[in-house]
Amino acid sequence: MILFIAVIALALLVGLLLRGSVRRFEQLHLRWWGLVIAGLGIQFVPLPNSRAGTDLLVRVAVLSCSYSLLVIFAALNARLPGMALVLLGLVLNAAVIIPNGGMPVSENALERSGQQDLLRVLIDQGAAKHHLMTDDDVLTPLADVIAIPKPLGQIVSVGDLVLYAGVVWLIVAVMLGRTRSPVPEERGRYRGKHRAGASGAAPTPAPPSPATTWGAAP
Repeated sequence: MILFIAVIALALLVGLLLRGSVRRFEQLHLRWWGLVIAGLGIQFVPLPNSRAGTDLLVRVAVLSCSYSLLVIFAALNARLPGMALVLLGLVLNAAVIIPNGGMPVSENALERSGQQDLLRVLIDQGAAKHHLMTDDDVLTPLADVIAIPKPLGQIVSVGDLVLYAGVVWLIVAVMLGRTRSPVPEERGRYRGKHRAGASGAAPTPAPPSPATTWGAAP
């Protein structure tokens, strides 16, 4: 969460330095934004932390539902700048979280990021959505293996980095006014069958001018 807040702050700072405006967020139109609220809200549901049996099935089902909603939202808004990266980041994270029943965490990355307390918690108690990486985990290069040292002191995955890049791109683009929907081209209006310029209608010839006889009496 600390890192995500830092990413948002960085994006806003970049947007301001490029002479963007936060007021332009009023012009941002997100399709089905309720999917984000639902998808993130599901992740706050208390989950069992056992690595096998019914607990594992429940955890996989809940996490699959959460990420499905988030992926659908990102796909529906992929036309926006940066949203394609957000979609890719979500897919990469889901690819490692769902089959492993949670995000595997590298012990080495935890130590390098200065999170020895979290390491001890994972060893002693475990966690519902994170667990120490084991040989049974799959797709571990996509797991939380990238250490960010203090003062942030965080660990992230490749998917997180891609997602954060997309968020920064989107925020800056919004502040610079580059997310407006294009105005559809005005279709040609029907001019009428007998109007000049009507399609398929020949122009009506002008009546001939009355003949003038020079030298004739009126």
